Amino acid sequence: MQQNGSSGSNGSNGSNGPEGCGGGARDRQALSFSPLPAATTRVRRFIQERRTLPLPRVMVVFSAAGDTDKPAGDAVMASSDSAAEEDFRQPASSPAPSFALSKPLRSALNTPEQEFPEVISLNVGGTYFTTRLSTLRRYEDTMLAAMFSGRHYIPRDAEGRYFIDRDGTYFGDILNFLREGELPHRGRVRAVHREAHYYSIGPLLDSLEDTQPLTGEKVRQAFLDLMPYYKDNLERIVEIAKLRAMQKKARFAKLKICVYKEEMPITPYERPLFNSLRFERSDSEAKLFEHHCEVDVSFGPWEAVADVYDLLHCIVSDLAERGITAEQQCIGVCDKHLINHYYCKRPIYEFKITWW
Repeated sequence: MQQNGSSGSNGSNGSNGPEGCGGGARDRQALSFSPLPAATTRVRRFIQERRTLPLPRVMVVFSAAGDTDKPAGDAVMASSDSAAEEDFRQPASSPAPSFALSKPLRSALNTPEQEFPEVISLNVGGTYFTTRLSTLRRYEDTMLAAMFSGRHYIPRDAEGRYFIDRDGTYFGDILNFLREGELPHRGRVRAVHREAHYYSIGPLLDSLEDTQPLTGEKVRQAFLDLMPYYKDNLERIVEIAKLRAMQKKARFAKLKICVYKEEMPITPYERPLFNSLRFERSDSEAKLFEHHCEVDVSFGPWEAVADVYDLLHCIVSDLAERGITAEQQCIGVCDKHLINHYYCKRPIYEFKITWW
């Protein structure tokens, strides 16, 4: 009975009277909002899933969905739902600027430069120094000025001194130059020059290179540059002497070294014609005089005022710099026959290398 009555009333409401009109309007209204429960369910599900995301992301999604020329109701809900789901699947490449950095991160990036006291206590490799901050910043383009500019972190020791992991033996000479331009004694020039390179103190490097022994080293190196093989030959002397001493189980080793200045071997008959640093011969004649003396190492020829004895001094000095004791003496000439009455007159020197 109840089922029939409800069906009858629905039929009468759809056909007669004001109630029929009102009933038809309610049906149309129900049909027009029929997607609402489904859309609401999807939005609720989306909101539940978005609870783990930051709030600004949700705000950006809903603020971007408003379009004034779109109708309210069904279309708005559908577009909001699709935009929200699309945004959830594909996050924005660049977040909103106001939420890009948290306050702690912004404060960390905008931290002010480190401030230093006027008097600085230093621990340089275990040696303590005290100086003014202005002394360390005297020259801008130096390592010390950069370290104490406030832009870099400098570790401290247990007593609070700023620590520099470097041998402090010559750091006092560095400070003396920064304070009043004082240069070290000659015996310390080379070592201080190395430290000036490390700390990138250009004015100190320039001043040291204009004093002895570095000035003399420049002149000496200009002479050695005439023989690009000089360093390689020096290494050969060391290696050969070491191998011979080890093979013979001896305290020293002897080598034969040829050192000659002239470009070509000459005889006493030609020497009066030798009026310049270069002895000229034609290419065909030069090939007749090409040969190698029977020695371990050979130096020459070169074109300069410096002579054979200057080069011998360089060889002995450079070996001494490496802690190797070397003695040399001339034992004659090559005297190898070349052609006709020509013989090689290159001098041969015997080097004695003592190892202990």
